[in-house]
Amino acid sequence: MSSKLYSKLFLVGFAIVLVSCGKKEKAQQAAQAMPYPTVKIESKKITGYKTYPTSIEGVINSGVRAKISGYIKDVLVDEGQQVSKGQVLFRLETESLTQDAGAAQASVNVAQVEVDKLKPLVEKGIISEVQLETAKANLAQAKSNYSAINANINYATVKSPVDGFVGAIPYREGTLVSPSDQIPLTTVSDIKEVYAYFSMNEEDYLDFVQNTKGDSRQEKLDNFPEINLVLANGELYKHKGKIKTVTGQVNQNTGTVSFRATFPNPERLLTNGNSGVIQIPTVYTDVPVISQESTFERQGQTLVFHVGSDNKVKSEVIKITDHIENLYVVESGVKIGDVIVAKGVDKLRDGAEIVPQETSFDSITKPIKTLFRN
Repeated sequence: MSSKLYSKLFLVGFAIVLVSCGKKEKAQQAAQAMPYPTVKIESKKITGYKTYPTSIEGVINSGVRAKISGYIKDVLVDEGQQVSKGQVLFRLETESLTQDAGAAQASVNVAQVEVDKLKPLVEKGIISEVQLETAKANLAQAKSNYSAINANINYATVKSPVDGFVGAIPYREGTLVSPSDQIPLTTVSDIKEVYAYFSMNEEDYLDFVQNTKGDSRQEKLDNFPEINLVLANGELYKHKGKIKTVTGQVNQNTGTVSFRATFPNPERLLTNGNSGVIQIPTVYTDVPVISQESTFERQGQTLVFHVGSDNKVKSEVIKITDHIENLYVVESGVKIGDVIVAKGVDKLRDGAEIVPQETSFDSITKPIKTLFRN
């Protein structure tokens, strides 16, 4: 056999071996490819909430104070009782005032007798008119003293200044009270509506205001979204509130801006001193949303595995706009229509080939599907 023919036969045989090895290697790689659930990123509308602690007060909180000094004789209401404007709440002891009123009335009578005695004498020219005018002045003074004492007697009956509910009553029968007491006899609160006070840090405040429609401050206030109130027991209050005022000034001590919202309170469930959490909604429309389970961390960055047309995966860094329960609202790194690995990303490496198993987006977000609105 010639050397040339031998060489040709050798090359053909070597090529056959290479092809066979290549096929075997590809078959081994295919056998090593593992199935992974994948999901196509869809356009979603989702609502997230930022939360802030709040304190509740009645729209009207009227402190009831004694207008005169005296001992409490009667407490005629109880804490939490609903009262009407003008209803008697307390009575103070008035015995000494009654005695003073009797003496003042006697002084009025004496002054009146003096005036009546001098009038005919002036008319007859026996005495000067100056003496009569002096007597009249004394009478006016006596009447004034009597009126003042009577007013104090009336002040001893303490009435409610507004319709509302009675708060704490720190003083009881026999307690000496006066107008100078720092603590009022009680507080009557009108709680048909309540105020919810809360604060935002400067960054949240700027984001909130800048993202609200309107050119003027009043327009922005009018366009502020309705807000939720989560009660101290974790339950969502069934009435929505509205932000009414914002200081617009940053407190230098706390670095926060103060807000006041109003909530209707027809069932009188809320009252002074209640606490809770304000929820302010942010609605994201037509944005890429992915499950947190589809991501992993590397060197402080959040990544996903993008699935290529060759079924090989490649890691992509994503930028997150918001984190809503177990979902991420994505600003960049993936787009609507991209296919990513839905679960098991911690077991993958860049360039690995997988067997995609298409999974619906709703199936991996089922626990919080109520966050989506059609």
